[in-house]
Amino acid sequence: MKGIIFNLVEEAVVAEHGDDAWDAVLAEAGVAGAYTSLDLYPDEELVALVGAGSRLLDVEPGALTRWLGHQASRGLADRYPHFFTPHASTRPFLLTLNDVIHPEVRKVHPNADPPDFGFDENAEGDLVLTYTSRRRLCDLAIGMIAGAATHYGETSHVNHDVCMKEGADACRFTVSFAPGAGA
Repeated sequence: MKGIIFNLVEEAVVAEHGDDAWDAVLAEAGVAGAYTSLDLYPDEELVALVGAGSRLLDVEPGALTRWLGHQASRGLADRYPHFFTPHASTRPFLLTLNDVIHPEVRKVHPNADPPDFGFDENAEGDLVLTYTSRRRLCDLAIGMIAGAATHYGETSHVNHDVCMKEGADACRFTVSFAPGAGA
């Protein structure tokens, strides 16, 4: 996994809980915590950080991962505004993940392995996303969707219809957006 994700996780924990909390999470996880944005790190380190944070903060791992995704999305918007500014709302932004954002990530980081998304629409006009990733970080994806919605001044409602962690080949989310959250 690219170091940028670890950098965003560190920033989120420090901003919300302070440097001492981040140091405690690193110690509890048994990892060094010296992450550079361009390097690759074992996926297991993120799993260890989430597990440690969950125990230390007394938060369910899925909820913590969704929160980290929300914060990471906002951090990405700050670092890479050129991906966000062409869009007025969350839905068109998300539709660029496979065709614009992830190819750019692969150009800059050829060894990156971002998830793949499929897009459809249901009869109610909701966005139906199919998420495929060997990492199975669907909670992170849900949090990142919510963070993107916050960036665009919207709220998102994500229904996790099907999950890879329950044996499916891919996760499927039904997502609706409404005006609401401030950027």
